[in-house]
Amino acid sequence: MARAVKFDRYGGIDELQVVEVPTPTAGPGQVVVAVVAAGINPGEAAIRSGAFHDRWPSTFPSGEGTDFAGRVVELGAEVGGIEVGDEVLGFTDERASHATHVVVPFAQVTPKPAGLDWDVAGALYVAGTTAFAAIRAVEANAGDTVVVSGAAGGVGSIAVQLLRVRGAEVIGIASAANHDWLRKVGATPVAYGDGLIDRLRAAAPDGVDAFIDTFGADYVDIAVELGVPVERIDTIINFAAVEKYGVKADGNAAAGTIDVLTELADLAAAGTVEVPIAGVYPLDKVQDAYRELEHRHTRGKIVLHP
Repeated sequence: MARAVKFDRYGGIDELQVVEVPTPTAGPGQVVVAVVAAGINPGEAAIRSGAFHDRWPSTFPSGEGTDFAGRVVELGAEVGGIEVGDEVLGFTDERASHATHVVVPFAQVTPKPAGLDWDVAGALYVAGTTAFAAIRAVEANAGDTVVVSGAAGGVGSIAVQLLRVRGAEVIGIASAANHDWLRKVGATPVAYGDGLIDRLRAAAPDGVDAFIDTFGADYVDIAVELGVPVERIDTIINFAAVEKYGVKADGNAAAGTIDVLTELADLAAAGTVEVPIAGVYPLDKVQDAYRELEHRHTRGKIVLHP
């Protein structure tokens, strides 16, 4: 038997339980991976609470988790270019990676670079591809000044660094505790809270070209007030602002491909992009992992170890 995180109804963190389930088997074109590390994401918390029921409804009992890294333990028919024992990272579309084993189409895994940390590999897909999509959506290029809200979070921390790789000037909105890290990766930190617009104008006296909102709240309103063109504002969370202003909402679904994940894995393995790991929890402590996540003040990613 395998073990997996499940919930039987919408609700709070206490709904999450670790239960025994049949070990998955590989059908044609599939592989089974023994999971070494699996990232957790704010969207999963919103799905579990029922906040995204209209957009992404759950069928109960529901599993959860998209990101993972691990070792291939079984191959289905019609699988090529991969062997049992290979170290891989990848993604599942079945809300199933918070488990000891996951079965996926073999096209949804890519070799884990030898120098890539397991925890980073297991937490890279959702946050990394979301950051990639947001940057592409706002057409950020060398010389642009781009503001990122939630700049030290899972998506924000990667977005900041990918923007710097492109040659953009980055202003990162974050708590004071994360300012030194933002400076280290080449961003200008700005504290959130009262007076933010004045601080952003001071940090960007020539104006802001693009804005990426990874946090929600009123950041899209702030971007509009700063005069950022709506076509160069992207939010990954504030869907009401998308309706209100016509800003973009490109996220994981817009760039969630194995090719993008492979590119991100290579950048992380080379040290070009750092993925901070805020915490690591055993699978049995999944509730504690989500309690930390839902404080919304972590730097980088939180990871489960099945």
